[in-house]
Amino acid sequence: MVRCTHKGCGQEYDPENNGPESCSYHPGAPIFHEGSKSWSCCSDVNKPVLDFDDFMKIPGCAKGQHTDEAPKVAPKPQPAPQANLTMTSSQAGTETYSSTPSGTQTPKAPAEPAPAPKIVEEEDDPSATVPPGTVCRHNGCNVAYESDELHRKEGGAAAECTYHPKPPIFHEGSKGYLCCKRRVLEFDEFLKIGGCTKGRHVFVPKKQAEPEEEQFTQCRIDHYQTPTEVHASVFAKQADANTSIVKIEENEVFLDLYLPGKKRFRKTLSLWGPVRPEESSYKFFGTKLELKLRKADTRSWTLLEKTDRDLGNINFTFGVGGRTGTIGAKELILDDVNRARV
Repeated sequence: MVRCTHKGCGQEYDPENNGPESCSYHPGAPIFHEGSKSWSCCSDVNKPVLDFDDFMKIPGCAKGQHTDEAPKVAPKPQPAPQANLTMTSSQAGTETYSSTPSGTQTPKAPAEPAPAPKIVEEEDDPSATVPPGTVCRHNGCNVAYESDELHRKEGGAAAECTYHPKPPIFHEGSKGYLCCKRRVLEFDEFLKIGGCTKGRHVFVPKKQAEPEEEQFTQCRIDHYQTPTEVHASVFAKQADANTSIVKIEENEVFLDLYLPGKKRFRKTLSLWGPVRPEESSYKFFGTKLELKLRKADTRSWTLLEKTDRDLGNINFTFGVGGRTGTIGAKELILDDVNRARV
């Protein structure tokens, strides 16, 4: 059996049984931008995702034959080195300059990397039934399950798994894994980085026991305003709308949100200005809670919450109603003074 080298495929195939539409793959290149991941060939069909595992599951958008040829990489043009002019001497009214490549400057000491988050590795559940063809969940493995004797039992011919225990990292064009030092630039080379740890395959992970005690956590809150309303987004992913409590009062908003994994977010917002509770509202979404607070007056809110700190001469810019908040507005919102001038 030969492994296909098409992007998005990576399956093993029989060269004697390789039809014209046997392979589903991506003819384009991967796109990584501000945490989102997608393919250039089908970004308008398959939405960008944030998780790398979800990115690897995006189905191919083109059909063809499997191939084992190495993908061709176009060489990148090398930029010409820049030179810095430095005056080396000045005598009798004559100034002498010398040029040195900018790359010869004393390099800055690299910043200390942030500590890697604690990773809890998955364990295979030997009591679970595995459908044939299921791929190992470990990064860098890609072994497809055939039988328990071959892949799951101790001493099996292919029971040992070589994988990466930590997630991938993409930084300024370089690609690699947090668990090992190798870094590459091309995505095809990244997929070929060999595992750095040996262990057992994980085809069906064991269910992790939920913590017995409730854990309080923090959620990010973003907001913008119009002359008459303040819109706040509480990024509480998958909050339970049935058990969570949201109370909007004239000067406060009380939040008690129940999250998955026995996590809980509780906070009381002491609002910058008064609001009208009967005209305010909230709505739960899959990734956040949206608050729409109706102002009791037309003052501009410098912040969402009151503070004792000296803020100096700053203002909170008015927003406008658009698809994604304050950018790309579909309508212009004016205050009472400017509305009277139109």
